[in-house]
Amino acid sequence: MIEAVSKPAQSSALDVIDRCCIAARHAAQRLRGLPDAAKARALRQAAVAIREDAAVILAANARDMAAGEARGLTAALLDRLRLDTARLQAIADSVDAVAALPDPVGEEIDRRIAPAGMTLRRVRVPIGVIGIIYESRPNVTVDAAALCVRSGNAAILRGGSEAVHSNRALHAALVRGLGAAGLPEEVVQLVPIQDREAVGAMLAAAGGIDLIIPRGGKSLVARVQADARVPVLAHLDGICHSFVHASADPMMAEKIVLNAKLRRTGICGAMETLLIDRDYPHSAPLLATLADAGCELRGDDMVMELEPRAVSALDEDWDTEYLDAILSVAFVEGLDGALEHIARHSSGHTDAIITSDKAAAARFQAEVDSAIVMVNASSQFADGGEFGLGAEIGIATGRLHARGPVALEGLTTYKWLVDGEGHIRA
Repeated sequence: MIEAVSKPAQSSALDVIDRCCIAARHAAQRLRGLPDAAKARALRQAAVAIREDAAVILAANARDMAAGEARGLTAALLDRLRLDTARLQAIADSVDAVAALPDPVGEEIDRRIAPAGMTLRRVRVPIGVIGIIYESRPNVTVDAAALCVRSGNAAILRGGSEAVHSNRALHAALVRGLGAAGLPEEVVQLVPIQDREAVGAMLAAAGGIDLIIPRGGKSLVARVQADARVPVLAHLDGICHSFVHASADPMMAEKIVLNAKLRRTGICGAMETLLIDRDYPHSAPLLATLADAGCELRGDDMVMELEPRAVSALDEDWDTEYLDAILSVAFVEGLDGALEHIARHSSGHTDAIITSDKAAAARFQAEVDSAIVMVNASSQFADGGEFGLGAEIGIATGRLHARGPVALEGLTTYKWLVDGEGHIRA
């Protein structure tokens, strides 16, 4: 996985990133002038190229998987790394989906008349050059590239060493497709070196890179947020909660809880803490079902009393993103107790309530201050594709610029256009 640097970047890495930035800036300028149809056509060509190169990409991924197993990567990391025919098809389909989305660039989001009589318009424009630093998910190579191109941005991608062959094969297919449609290859660049100093060089590239988006583990994201001299869009943890309210339908609660935890344990939208109302009458069978499914339960005294296979939770469990078949479980005093626990321990990613009480649902959505707040739905829906955004470049948990799944609109900023008729200021 990518390791953050703690020493000055070597000049060779600085030179490589500097060259990438210069090329990306020129490519972004060319991309800025292209019509919507040209960008969409280029992405469709890229999707075709990915499908045509499927055998090469899957062979490259097999090399990465073998190396990952030899290095002792966890099951969760291997799952993130793995590509198969279905996953690769889904990746290509996501590029087509992004191509079909409305272009946000040029969208007028505000119009007004200034006191002096001029017409003022606020319109969306690309951010410019976006750097993406990520670890073991090769699909990020494609999702990030597609979203950046569609929104008029150039991308500099720095993937982790564990996915190096997969990333290179995917990138080669992408640029072949984009180039066939007339786009400059430099519009999507994969950093050609795996030196970890390249990460530090990207973080220091103020003026060359306009926005950094990290996708990876806590240590990577924390270091990026701490060291970057470039604006950062990220989430640090995915400590997602599901709260089973006293009024929850037991069949619905069981279905949602199992899916939220166990559908895919290694994604940031996976539930990590289950909160259960003390007045919910079906707690024991819910806990037993989780344990029967192979989930390790770490809970409070009431959890261990109801489910003998559970172990005692430590203080740090309530603030841990397991990314594994491990779940923290606590009983709380109604909605107030759930809100208090979430306020204290949530990472602001995704939190959900399962309830048949509309007033409780409304209060939960109003008072939980997370990027995504759900009612009667699995937290695993915290995904740009599932939100109809085509794909996502990441989940943002901050409070500025973009929040939740970041797709096309999140990769734009705006500028003011002023139309006058000889106006001068007194």
